[in-house]
Amino acid sequence: DRTKKERKDMSKVSGLFQDLTTIKKARNGRLASWDQRGKNQDYWEIPAKESIVLGEVEGPGCITHIWMTSSCRKVKAPSILDPVMNASAAPVMEIHPALGVIWDDYDPFYYRKALIKITWDDQDTPSVLAPLGDFFCIGNCYPGNFSSLPFNVSLKPEEAGRYGAPCSVSCYFPMPFNKKAKIEIVNENELPFILYFNIDYEMYKEPLDENTAYFHSCWRRENPCEGWGPDVQTNSPEVNNVTNFKGEGNYTVLDVEGTGHYVGCNLTVKHYQGSWWGEGNDMFFIDGEEYPSLNGTGTEDYFNHAWGMQRNAYPFFGTIVHEGDTDGFQVSYRFHITDPVRFEKSLRVTIEHGHANHLSDDWSSTAYWYQTLPTSKEITILPVEERLPNVPKLPERELKLPELTEEMKAARASWEKRWEEYSPARQEQFRIKEEKARRESKLNTEFAKKLRDEYR
Repeated sequence: DRTKKERKDMSKVSGLFQDLTTIKKARNGRLASWDQRGKNQDYWEIPAKESIVLGEVEGPGCITHIWMTSSCRKVKAPSILDPVMNASAAPVMEIHPALGVIWDDYDPFYYRKALIKITWDDQDTPSVLAPLGDFFCIGNCYPGNFSSLPFNVSLKPEEAGRYGAPCSVSCYFPMPFNKKAKIEIVNENELPFILYFNIDYEMYKEPLDENTAYFHSCWRRENPCEGWGPDVQTNSPEVNNVTNFKGEGNYTVLDVEGTGHYVGCNLTVKHYQGSWWGEGNDMFFIDGEEYPSLNGTGTEDYFNHAWGMQRNAYPFFGTIVHEGDTDGFQVSYRFHITDPVRFEKSLRVTIEHGHANHLSDDWSSTAYWYQTLPTSKEITILPVEERLPNVPKLPERELKLPELTEEMKAARASWEKRWEEYSPARQEQFRIKEEKARRESKLNTEFAKKLRDEYR
């Protein structure tokens, strides 16, 4: 007779959704921006130049899903809406300001001025540190609708094609932890911004296996990449006959030490030659090897496209924003869900910026990987001024007012008077909302602790 264990092993279900067929001893929890006063102000105002903890959760557990939406607007002029009453309404006017009613304007680059930061267990350095937008595959602060297995971005049609446009973002990478998870938003902007969020997690009674791999993510940028021939045309015989065996000068997506596996990246390239940016090969250096054991055939080939990048998005790879729809930049992604790149000591993931690194474009990327703790190499990030996108700028205009009539003078005086009264009143409402975020930050952690204490 077969033993009970043998029968159990033979009955195991396989497939993508196999976990759904097994009863698991776990308790669900959620960190959220819901209004804990019972009202409908279900977002936090993240203060300028401040870090806010979205919550701390005691382990063992696993974050299973993160959803967010946000908006950052500059107040440019007085509104005819009462700032106190309007502060209690849903922030629709901040998303769709009506002409003559309210004049707020997007901060186009806040997606790179704010950071997402996640720290696991007893570590004193984060395992996730990236611009808020780039972490969720918003390259260059320019959201694009796309759907993949681990990440999704959704924005309304009228918001498409705008830097800093509000949208919803989701992440489904599982993020296990044994002792503690701490999730923070670091706002390095001069302005506050609103943030709605749901962070779903599971709690377990038994510790995770000692070989558990923890989720990691980091962001990099080279602006410009050090190209030897940006004035020499891509695919010309002079370029194509230069050799590059060791990847010297390649753009580095990830350089990590430890044991784990790389699961993908998103890549933003701002191209300046006006030809083709993606002729460079991907090269993976595993466990300190001098020559890469994984050699690619072109950047678009790494992203599973061919003959350039096309306007499509699939579960594991594709285009988020196509260069033909922008002022010259492309945002692409590749996730190694079924084909992770494994390493025991170290891993360097690199891509040539043009064949043999001849181009001097602006490259930035977010890498995702799992590895055992501790995080051997401290994850750092560029200062905010070095993270901002390069975008076309209109020339400054020097405007002189014509001779004003008495009506015009009165209109301008009325406008200025309303601004003097409106601006401090509006700013006061921002400060009230910021204090609410600080208060609910503590309440989130307290509620998570209560749930944990009830499930041991």
